[in-house]
Amino acid sequence: MSGGAARAEAPVKLWLCANEDLPPEIAGVLAANWLDGQEKEAASRFMFERDRRQYTVAHTLVRRALAMEAGLVEPELVIWRSPRGRPFLQYPEGGLPRGGQQLDFNLSHAGGYNLLGVVRRQRIGVDIERLDREAQSLDTIAHTFTLEEQAWIGRARGSGARQRRVLRLWTLKEAYTKARGLGLGLPFDSFAFILDADRGVLDFRPPEDDATGRWSFLELEPVPDVLVAVAVQADEGRPPVLQLHHGFPWTRSAPLAVALPEPVGEERDEEDELLVS
Repeated sequence: MSGGAARAEAPVKLWLCANEDLPPEIAGVLAANWLDGQEKEAASRFMFERDRRQYTVAHTLVRRALAMEAGLVEPELVIWRSPRGRPFLQYPEGGLPRGGQQLDFNLSHAGGYNLLGVVRRQRIGVDIERLDREAQSLDTIAHTFTLEEQAWIGRARGSGARQRRVLRLWTLKEAYTKARGLGLGLPFDSFAFILDADRGVLDFRPPEDDATGRWSFLELEPVPDVLVAVAVQADEGRPPVLQLHHGFPWTRSAPLAVALPEPVGEERDEEDELLVS
């Protein structure tokens, strides 16, 4: 099979792993053998054990999944960070044993859950949040959005519905900025989403510095009250499917196939930029 054919068949892969999916004693052994010096130092700086455990599970998840995709051994993976903190896989000389020279990934974790997205080409960003976040922090978050998005949030009926709308927008914006590698360097009011009342991105107004401008966005609630957002740079050669894996990447359970929405982000007339209620 040619390299081009192999890439064309590679779907977007998503791993959802709860901390409890990896027993603490096993996580400790894996971390001791797989993580590099920088990662071990970062883990040691956490004051609380729950935070150290979250970090350890998340980063052993990254190394296990990337090793499977790249065809390398977990300790041999070299992960570096951009000046803005986005992690990348450093490719060995001659390329990866599996998949050539293109492999992008992104990690998010919150409240005992870890989320990893992997794609063979272009960029991916992921974010995960729990719905039980503090209400006051959500009010602060909402004020960073565009005025149209804030108005859409305000039209929700009831505090629970408003909270869900805030977190839907928040996870989507986090996923997009992480895919771009900009993080908090990109103001959240410089781009906007038009969302369906229930789930799904109807349209996207990219910031002025986005040369691509077109992305596929996916919203999921893989477990109750846990919201996931995925941003994948548009690629006409990618099949419209995402594989959702549950648990740590040594289980044999089959992934759930999820349709990847059509890309959005074309320029719109001003009257189309209103959020639907």
